Amino acid sequence: MGDLPLTRIALSPARQKAIREAVRKAKGIAFEKSPSRVASLEDADAFYEFLSDPSIHAPIYNLPRPLTVESVRSMIARNIDAQAAGEGVLFLRFDADGGVIGYSEFEIWPEWGAGDLGGALRQDQQGHRAGVNGAKQSFDWMFDELELELIVATGALDNVRTARMLDGLGLARKGEITSTRADGSTRQSRVWEVTRDEWRRAHPKDD
Repeated sequence: MGDLPLTRIALSPARQKAIREAVRKAKGIAFEKSPSRVASLEDADAFYEFLSDPSIHAPIYNLPRPLTVESVRSMIARNIDAQAAGEGVLFLRFDADGGVIGYSEFEIWPEWGAGDLGGALRQDQQGHRAGVNGAKQSFDWMFDELELELIVATGALDNVRTARMLDGLGLARKGEITSTRADGSTRQSRVWEVTRDEWRRAHPKDD
């Protein structure tokens, strides 16, 4: 998404280098239930099974199409390369049986100190504010561990659930962009952003 981030905070080469190193070293997020870890190529089958649920893949514009085990494996490989460059990472969460219950995909722009978070939870893991709490912990991790200055999130114009969650967490609506999928098809997306200072004012560390 070349249009993102909409807000651009130019960082020094030293800060950019620090962010890239933090992304390269990232291992996962310590959720109380089912901590996440970096996706590997061996996870392709389990991840494909998770993504095959239409309620999961239908609203997510940047998933591979057609959705196959091989295209999911390529998605994982692309994220492995992105992490090696310090520009992204893909985390997965698993249940006790080895099934994927959720994923988080981060796109990082070190030059702007910014990152985009996308992902989903399996339907049986939703409810009781699980998605909201997971997003909050992920945003905390992005600011604390990656030392970003700005977080970006996008959602389809008709994605009411995502809009409600991001509005409730205090992200600001910044406008719309045309998101382009790998197959060339497009979707209008609403853009939210929040700076580190704005996030900390809304979510103090001791809350």
